[in-house]
Formats: sequence, structure tokens, C-alpha cells
Amino acid sequence: MAKSGLFAAVALAAATAACQGIPKEQTVAQYCAVPDHQDEGVCKLKVEIDGQSVALADTDMRLSEARNVADGAATAAAEAKELAAAAMARAEEAANKTDEVVCETRTIQNSAIGTCRPGFTLTSCTQTRYTYRAGGMSIMREINDQQCRFNSKVLEMQVRCCAAASSGVTPEDTLIKGTPDPVPAPEEPVKEESPLRY
Repeated sequence: MAKSGLFAAVALAAATAACQGIPKEQTVAQYCAVPDHQDEGVCKLKVEIDGQSVALADTDMRLSEARNVADGAATAAAEAKELAAAAMARAEEAANKTDEVVCETRTIQNSAIGTCRPGFTLTSCTQTRYTYRAGGMSIMREINDQQCRFNSKVLEMQVRCCAAASSGVTPEDTLIKGTPDPVPAPEEPVKEESPLRY
């Protein structure tokens, strides 16, 4: 513990001596002209002056000011990196939270209109049963997010309805019986009257 404190004190003293060894009036250009200093950040940093990118070493800025600028740039770069990392984390979290879709099929009989339950959106509508005696397949006249409509009542249709899982709705396949067409009463046979009478 004592050794680490000693090393810290020596490092602090060396840093203070180095700072005091730099003349206060020395410019960045003068400092960076020394071959040992050319790889330092203050000598590599570029700044924008009047819309032009200029190397800090090409300015007449004092070294102490340049070091403040370099430290500020390093701090801004670190903050930008943290913000970018946070934004990336949020984007990945959003991508992982993509809402799943849940669907259900409603089988609707004896109806011209197919609809979905509240919370669901209609995605497809198909006539699944028909009879040639009743005229064959019906023509779909309308389809949108809420309903599909045929030109006449169909024997059976299947309506596919979907919703986002986060909406809290639970899918359930159902059979819905509509109102069948009224069956006409059988006609009474017409009695033929013979023209001959007895």
C-alpha cells in the first residue's frame, strides 16, 4: 500500500515538473517541431477555423490553450462514443421487441359478410363451400381491414384475422352460423280438372 502511494506521488511530481518545463508562451507549432512530440494528440489534432480544417500545429495558438482544446475534443469524442453505444443498444432492444402477430380463422356460414372480432384486422377472406345448385361460387364485392362482402349469401367462408400480440387479444378459431335462406314451402300439387264432366 505504501509503495503504490509512493509511485503515485512520484508520478504526480514528474507530471508537475513536465508541465513546468513547458514555456507558457510556447506555441503549438514550436512544441510540435520537436521530433519527440510529433506523435502526441495535440500535434495531430485538426480544428475548424472559418469553415476550413486546419492542423492545430499550423496555428499560432499557445500550447496551454491547445491542450485545453485537445482535452475538450477527447471528452466530446468519448461522450459521442457513449451516446452512439446507447443509441445502438436502444436500436437492438427495439429490434428484439418486434411485435409478434397472432392470427385466428373465423368460419362463417350462410352469410354474405365476413368480419373480425374487435382488436383484429381482416387479412384474407375465402369462400370455402358452395353448391352448384345455389349458383356456384359467389363474387367478392369488397374487402378491407374490417370486412369482406360477397355479392350474395355464401354457404361458408373463412375469414383470417390477425393482431399484434402486444394488443392482449387471444386468438380463437370459431364457427359462426349465419341465418340460412328461408326454405319456401312446398307447392301443393295443382289438381287438373278434366274437361269431361260426369
